[in-house]
Amino acid sequence: MHDVIEQVTSRITERSKARRAAYLDRMNAAVGKGPHRGSLACGNLAHAFAACNLTDKQALAGTEKANIAIVSSYNDMLSAHQPLKDFPDLIKSAISEAGGVAQFAGGVPAMCDGVTQGEPGMELSLFSRDVIAMATAVALSHNMFDGALYLGVCDKIVPGLLIGALTFGHLPAIFIPAGPMPSGLANKEKQRIRQLYAEGKVGRDELLKSESASYHSPGTCTFYGTANSNQMLVEIMGLHLPGASFVNPNTDLRNALTSAAARQILKFTASGEDFRPIGKIINEKAIVNGLVGLLATGGSTNHCLHMVAIARSAGITVTLEDFDTLSKSIPLLTRIYPNGEADVNHFQAAGGMSGLIGTLLDGGLLHADIMTVANNKGLHQYTREPVLRDGELVWQEGPSASLDTSVLRPVSDPFAPTGGLVLMNGNIGKGVTKVSAVHPDKRVIEAPAIVFDEQEDIVAAFKAGKLARDFIAVLRYQGPHANGMPELHKLTTPLGVLQDRGFRVALVTDGRMSGASGKVPAAIHVSPEAARGGPIGRIHNGDIIRLDANTGTLQLMVDEATLASRIPVSGSSVDHSHGCGRELFAGFRQLVGDATDGASVLFDGHQ
Repeated sequence: MHDVIEQVTSRITERSKARRAAYLDRMNAAVGKGPHRGSLACGNLAHAFAACNLTDKQALAGTEKANIAIVSSYNDMLSAHQPLKDFPDLIKSAISEAGGVAQFAGGVPAMCDGVTQGEPGMELSLFSRDVIAMATAVALSHNMFDGALYLGVCDKIVPGLLIGALTFGHLPAIFIPAGPMPSGLANKEKQRIRQLYAEGKVGRDELLKSESASYHSPGTCTFYGTANSNQMLVEIMGLHLPGASFVNPNTDLRNALTSAAARQILKFTASGEDFRPIGKIINEKAIVNGLVGLLATGGSTNHCLHMVAIARSAGITVTLEDFDTLSKSIPLLTRIYPNGEADVNHFQAAGGMSGLIGTLLDGGLLHADIMTVANNKGLHQYTREPVLRDGELVWQEGPSASLDTSVLRPVSDPFAPTGGLVLMNGNIGKGVTKVSAVHPDKRVIEAPAIVFDEQEDIVAAFKAGKLARDFIAVLRYQGPHANGMPELHKLTTPLGVLQDRGFRVALVTDGRMSGASGKVPAAIHVSPEAARGGPIGRIHNGDIIRLDANTGTLQLMVDEATLASRIPVSGSSVDHSHGCGRELFAGFRQLVGDATDGASVLFDGHQ
């Protein structure tokens, strides 16, 4: 095992000792003898199975069979979630054949950041993670269940489901993905058309034709944003069946994996001999494995928030310093758009998760001795990949070497010696930057600030030709307390155009960028945020800022006395508290924690 992996795991374990012990005590206290429904009064139980068929009623009235909850993010508007429509029937059939019962326990909301980018609805996006966690808890609160299957895919959905699942840590759990859509228009070509549109060189019709050729069928978007980072994380932490992450929807293999997950969950209930509650699967080692996978693949910056919150829900305390320490020792092993030209289907063809996990294990960069949902407990099971042989699902050894080294490389020959994320520190605050897609020549910039309070103002200034110079855009009042911390992906194209024109540009913000953060250097999640008095709210136009992603420096070149004497502006003049449901989240905006703590409303001092 690599020394740094051991050191970070040890310090997380030590830091979390009291909180983790309290979590495990609560989890163990919730484990009962026999099916949980046995504790319910007859009236309660009758309500719980009133709508079941006669066979399931008889089973649930007894105490022999386990009952498995299905919690799903299905809707048919969003491509990633539409394939989940038929999963409950597959699951119920497989579980019934294996000697159990399954009930659809509840649905959780699923919104798409791709639809809400730059729109008021984006200000609900991050908060939806905590709503999903709460909705998951409501679904499981009937105390009818002995295990749970979680159907989810995209940005906030999987983290929300996982936080909710860990709140019921005494139940075994398996996550079931839907898979990515087949490859459409190449991501590089899509980005080219976007830039031409931003420059006024093509019209809306051509832009829509390009976007529709890229996002064209059921399944997850194929670029390596938060949604596909989710799938990688869940698998590398042991909550998917091996190789389940990137199998396309509506295929025989996808359906076979869904049915296999349903049968598998029955093996792990407290009534059996191989009890595997999710609260024990997700421990300090599994969390570190997730962080390693994120860094080795140049994954989404959103997980600097989500992994902190996920760990916290299991009684584990992770900090941005943990990300940073690991990043200095974890090599970058993949090139998937926006960090390269390939998409996740190309990654899957090159060796996929079995290849990635195999080389990380060979390099001593993952904990192999973790509990998983595979037949055997260790992570070595995940170097195998699923295939159908004569209609039967089996696992075979994955490729011994990458089948395309332009997409996936071994630890011995990485794309870069360090991971894709850097902790940024200085007198402006603490944040992160993603460098895996940023050219090394663009990672250091010292330039005057141009200060904005709305991303629309940056776009307007670009269109008016006012940004044709070297500068660092400071976009403040975008943090969780101010307006819910929306993604600012709308800025990727105009800033990218300016960089392509030869200007040195960067972004500093207390908001988020997309999981598709690209080639422009951006210090994001800056904390403390402007709405809570952070120094980012005291930056003036023309102030010189130094952003050095090589050293992690984020420094306002103003002396301390001058900076301290400045009075922060009161905030944006735009109303972010009403419309598109934002008024319902006023309490969230008041209660939410800082970005460095996962930007959550769910935790108090005892969790």
